[in-house]
Amino acid sequence: MLKGKKILLGITGSIAAYKAILLVRLLVKQGAEVKVLLTPAAKNFVSPLVLSTLSNNKVLVDLFDEDTWANHVMLGRWADVMVIAPLSANTLAKMAGGHCDNLLLAVYLSATCPVVVSPAMDEDMWLHASTKRNINLLQQYGNKVIPVEKGELASGLVGEGRMAEPETIVRFLEEQVFRGKELAGKKVLVTAGPTYEAIDPVRFIGNRSSGKMGFALAEALYMQGADVHVVAGPVRVQTQYNGIKVTSVETAEQMYNACMAAFEDTDIAVLSAAVADYRAAEIADEKIKKHSDELQIPLVKTKDILKSLGALKKEGQLLVGFALETNNERENALKKLEGKNADLIILNSLRDANAGFGYDTNKITVFSRNGTVTETGLLSKQAIAGEIVNIIIQSLHA
Repeated sequence: MLKGKKILLGITGSIAAYKAILLVRLLVKQGAEVKVLLTPAAKNFVSPLVLSTLSNNKVLVDLFDEDTWANHVMLGRWADVMVIAPLSANTLAKMAGGHCDNLLLAVYLSATCPVVVSPAMDEDMWLHASTKRNINLLQQYGNKVIPVEKGELASGLVGEGRMAEPETIVRFLEEQVFRGKELAGKKVLVTAGPTYEAIDPVRFIGNRSSGKMGFALAEALYMQGADVHVVAGPVRVQTQYNGIKVTSVETAEQMYNACMAAFEDTDIAVLSAAVADYRAAEIADEKIKKHSDELQIPLVKTKDILKSLGALKKEGQLLVGFALETNNERENALKKLEGKNADLIILNSLRDANAGFGYDTNKITVFSRNGTVTETGLLSKQAIAGEIVNIIIQSLHA
């Protein structure tokens, strides 16, 4: 998401400036081009040499450096976003008042890009009425403020005022600054992971689905602007974005009910969960003991979520299903596409190496109702998710 983005990082005089070192590293690792500005006071807290080495750019501090002049106007126009982290109470007050006594402030006042700030100060300073006023002024100017965190402060006290962690700042930039708009206004339902069908209080029928593909899809859809709701079976993966709603379920019946409740208001449904086809006809109240060499457990079919939604699908709704196959893959996928009234079927074959359950990679073939077939090579599940989202967007515009 940040690859190729131009990020101007301003660092002010705060003990939290040490976190900016990791922030630069994370931004560069994601493929962003980073230039760093320091206030004169910031040099007391963090090394320009370290920041220059990590960013691969000269660190700028002064408007005038020997016989050269730092063109603050061009810096403000160069960036896709200006991030000030940490933002001290002193620089906050200057920004709110429109002061311009150092390079960082000159660039801020010249910036034509979005500006994001991450405050850092002791709790009493953070809670002071003048600080609250200054924060409100910055927001009124159109700047985005990353919430402070609560924890141990430089004073030794515990309270509000900690600068957000570098990982949190990166996620904020992705969600609040660089999130796409292709699917803005679209409500998307995604199912993910396995279901567990109880046999007794201890045992269940399940499968090896990790939910990684479903959550990768949810995040890819979200980053294109969609309003995403994930219905997830028992999984260990979590989404990194606060804006994605997650409903946790365990059984096929619970997933069916959650999907049926959400589908009417859904524009796009992507059913990537590996839902159990059968459940125990009766669930034992107590743990089943070993009384004989054989145990027979009568099974009954679970409700077919994809078929049920296909029967309810209205004009304008897009329904995407998954087919995990071990034989006659193409034939079975096309049968599922037609029989369940889906618009797209995404085929996974367990015969493909390093693809499917548990892996971080996948390989798919996408069958469309209009006859289009798209195949991918072996890619990360995040990259596969991006390919699927692109096909969904194309289908919406077809």
